[in-house]
Amino acid sequence: SGGLVHHRLIRCHGMPIPRRTPGVSGGRLFASLPLPPPLQSPREVHVWYLCPDELNNQSQLNMYEELLSPSEREYADSMKATMLRKDVVLSRALLRTTLSRYTGCKIDPRSFEFKKNKFGKPEVLWPLDDSTAEQPLHFNISHTTSLIACGIAINAHIGIDVEEKKRNTTKNILSLARRYFTPSEVDSLAEISDSDAQRKEFLKLWTLKEAYVKALGMGFSGAPFSTFSIMLETSKGIRISKAWPDIECFQAWL
Repeated sequence: SGGLVHHRLIRCHGMPIPRRTPGVSGGRLFASLPLPPPLQSPREVHVWYLCPDELNNQSQLNMYEELLSPSEREYADSMKATMLRKDVVLSRALLRTTLSRYTGCKIDPRSFEFKKNKFGKPEVLWPLDDSTAEQPLHFNISHTTSLIACGIAINAHIGIDVEEKKRNTTKNILSLARRYFTPSEVDSLAEISDSDAQRKEFLKLWTLKEAYVKALGMGFSGAPFSTFSIMLETSKGIRISKAWPDIECFQAWL
């Protein structure tokens, strides 16, 4: 996995599972959950994750589905495959419960509303009269068939991407790299003689690039992979060779 991180990355456990109590509403139920560790600064990222295969209790899944907005439920219902529908429900519930806990459970998970920037990246639509608007949380979600991850930061851009380790890639890794990556990255991959190691390095670069583009919030068309290079294993961590005007070049620690 990869994400836009600076000095400190905390990987946390999966979505909390409260126990249903008779007569207790969803908001009060999730307000009883333990609070997450505090975000110390904009230079810190927390990553919460869960494995969909580990959540198979239908009553719990129904409880999480109750947290979704009507449009989110409609989108989930449009999924023909059962697993895809489950992933949509869990990813939205993970986001909503995580955001709620970082507000000290002052906001009900069901109350969050979202907007999209001009490139389509979703953001929290914070109420103008809410105290949490003073220190807005930023998030990003990524998922595969076996993992759903949600990155949280405060007053900082964030991007996260996860890929399957056994993801099918073309046999000619260098051909694909030449299509999307920079010449220096292609040269670096070409120096790896072992095909399996080369594929793993390719996926690592792809994941980091995807996370960076998601952090910029510009989409692939606004920030093509070929316009910036990622340098791995440097003395100062992972470096990006080019940055956009609104985001300074960062170093990542994984």
